[in-house]
Amino acid sequence: MGWAEKINRKVATTFLGRWFKLEGSGHPRERKGSYFLTEIRAGIITFFAMAYIISVNASIIAESGGPCVCSNGPNSDDPYCQVNDDYLVCKNEVRRDLVTATAAISALTSFFLGLAANMPVAASCGMGLNAYLAYDVVGPHGSGRVPYEVAMTAIFIEGFIFLALTLLGMRQWLARAIPRPIKVATGVGIGLFLTIIGLTYSQGIGLISSGTGTPVTLAGCAPEFILPDGTCPGAQRMRSPTMWVGIFCGGILTVMLMLYRVKAAILIGIILVSIISWPRGTPVTNFPYTPQGDSNFEFFRQVVAFHPISRTLVVQQWDVSEYGSQFALALITFLYVDILDCTGTLYSMARFASLIDERTQDFEGSAVAYMVDAIGVSISSLFGTSPVTAFVESGAGISEGGKTGITAMVTGICFFISIFFAPIFASIPPWATGSVLVIVGSMMMRAVTEINWGYLGDAIPAFLTIAVMPFTYSIADGLIAGICSYILINTLVFLISKLSRGRVVPYNHADKDPWTWRVPGGLLPGWVTRLARGKKDFWRPYEQEREDVVQETVAQEPADGHVKYDRTASSDLNESPDPSREKDLGETATSPHRTKSN
Repeated sequence: MGWAEKINRKVATTFLGRWFKLEGSGHPRERKGSYFLTEIRAGIITFFAMAYIISVNASIIAESGGPCVCSNGPNSDDPYCQVNDDYLVCKNEVRRDLVTATAAISALTSFFLGLAANMPVAASCGMGLNAYLAYDVVGPHGSGRVPYEVAMTAIFIEGFIFLALTLLGMRQWLARAIPRPIKVATGVGIGLFLTIIGLTYSQGIGLISSGTGTPVTLAGCAPEFILPDGTCPGAQRMRSPTMWVGIFCGGILTVMLMLYRVKAAILIGIILVSIISWPRGTPVTNFPYTPQGDSNFEFFRQVVAFHPISRTLVVQQWDVSEYGSQFALALITFLYVDILDCTGTLYSMARFASLIDERTQDFEGSAVAYMVDAIGVSISSLFGTSPVTAFVESGAGISEGGKTGITAMVTGICFFISIFFAPIFASIPPWATGSVLVIVGSMMMRAVTEINWGYLGDAIPAFLTIAVMPFTYSIADGLIAGICSYILINTLVFLISKLSRGRVVPYNHADKDPWTWRVPGGLLPGWVTRLARGKKDFWRPYEQEREDVVQETVAQEPADGHVKYDRTASSDLNESPDPSREKDLGETATSPHRTKSN
């Protein structure tokens, strides 16, 4: 027995092992293949895959100017203070505040997602939401619809609306009610979404860019050769040295290490590319001799530096009467985008980690995970940054073996450390993580075989979900396209069938994946129904009912491969809908869930 195996077995038998359900802990629901040291490695890898958000989020939101006020008038030659020294000094201070804020909120939400929800999913400021905040709501240099302070108020209120929806079970119900083809396709779409991120310039290796005659075209040229319209001249394509370093050292090398089952293969690739890119004066340096490169290098040389949040901390403006309709629009947009984004990401990551209960179509700890996310949204506004959400980059750690909340907690601890080592962690170049995102995207494509391609009513909505996510650069837009098309197509089929009294139906309608609005557990969460029935300890499920309900609702797998469940069964920890039966069951032992492996 090696030292690593001894440590894993020792930790599994402790309280920590049982809390996180590590393999060998003896917990009835222990997660097979989960080991303490593997979880730590997975958490570190997730952090390195997400570390870019520290600098990227700060740069994007700082473009709004934050609470900085431009003293130049609208008729000035410089109405947005783009060359005003005082304003630019304030804006630079805001960016440094946001570096600390991003690391701090990422540490907080990731740690508690792991501790409370036991999910191997980390959270940080959502890409897309930060761009919407900076370029639409507040606008570059404060040129948008509402001031920065009012936008922070909208995000703060949004978090509490999220919390209310979670306590009432709406977010959990939404995750269970989404049709199975859409849920499976979400993970595949996110895989393609990760891939396109990894191939672009901002967070990837720079293999593709926007084109003039086409939306996307082959790129791969060095940054100094990129034209003003963002395109790459033909003579310079595929000649970027950083791209080739990312492909071979961060991509091919990582794949070879994974083929031979080398532990921490992804982490090795990221570290190697970063070390190669840090020295100045080389063709692949992350610190070129430019004003921005000089500034980044000076920040990098500090190694250890803590910058307290001074300008963006608790800047909410509560009198929003002047911005009524614009405030409401920003609030609603943040709300629906974050609900769809976080729900889709959490569910797909849970499926990727094989944590979905096929009977309930939910994952363990979903309510707590949504609550942590909701509270994190409000806290992020107090720090002055965009809403937090679950990150698809968590797939990097899951692919390395992360299955429990220890993975997310380690990621959170790394983010906490990065508050003091921001110069180092913010200097990981995008081409160090770009190939990793492509690799993770390829792994998430495996679920595409689970989609029911034989019936167009399932196949077309699933395909739209997969395609729209990367093409619109939005997880939420992909979900909207899939759900709306599913409702439209299948509602029309239903109406035609009813009007023809069942004589006109698609020839293979029997092959359709079953769906019902009567999802297990109903609309309200279990604690509400238990409270309504007068159960004093309503926060606890009817533990004695588990074995009986599992036997009643265990999946039956017919020859067509579809899984059918008892629609009247409760989903909240397999509780029974009748509390009076608990007494009759006595002190019988409970049994774990029976789930269908993914």
